[in-house]
Amino acid sequence: MLTAVDHVQLAAPAGSEDALRAFYTDVLGMTEIPKPPALAARGGCWFRAGPVQLHLGIDPDFRPARKAHPGLRVTGIAAYAARLADRGAQVTWDDNLPGHRRFYSDDPVGNRLEFLEPVI
Repeated sequence: MLTAVDHVQLAAPAGSEDALRAFYTDVLGMTEIPKPPALAARGGCWFRAGPVQLHLGIDPDFRPARKAHPGLRVTGIAAYAARLADRGAQVTWDDNLPGHRRFYSDDPVGNRLEFLEPVI
């Protein structure tokens, strides 16, 4: 039986780790977590915010995920969107999911990220 999603992995091109670190820590407010030594040799980086983990793995044939994406639940979505915009990230609001406020943004390598908050 499935009980939870442990992490989501997105692909990234070689040499993009510094840009990814800046975005995921400074813009999104996540914390970088160490990769196990055997996996660290492959490049990439891992991030966490509470129970949410995003892993960015190096793919030599990298193509950004433009449609597939993680849906990241947030609180205070308007303030969070302002945080991203203030740090230079594009914020695209989408009102097409009933019962939620949500927006999309792209990481520095072009992967699509969805941020959503239920409307109570």
